[in-house]
Amino acid sequence: MAVCIAVIAKENYPLYIRSTPTENELRFHYMVHTSLDVVDEKISAMGKALVDQRELYLGLLYPTEDYKMFRKLHNSYTDVMCNPFYNPGDRIQSSRAFDNMVTSMMIQVC
Repeated sequence: MAVCIAVIAKENYPLYIRSTPTENELRFHYMVHTSLDVVDEKISAMGKALVDQRELYLGLLYPTEDYKMFRKLHNSYTDVMCNPFYNPGDRIQSSRAFDNMVTSMMIQVC
């Protein structure tokens, strides 16, 4: 199920992007960045005018049966953030544990 996993900073830029090595890898990166643009447009529209709160709801971003996978990713991300040597806002590159966890999530699915 997971062919691409991305972690996004609160400033709306990717901290980590990993996808399965396929011929569509560039397409997945494009989808992540396009999704960031959609979120950015929703947020900027909120600042310009009084927008109905229902308009800001993007919908369920993952199926509920994938909650365990999301939880596993969130716990690993929390471990990265709690590392005293990690600077918040930097790309996640030096965490082997996080990278191994993402790899294992992608292998389970394929």
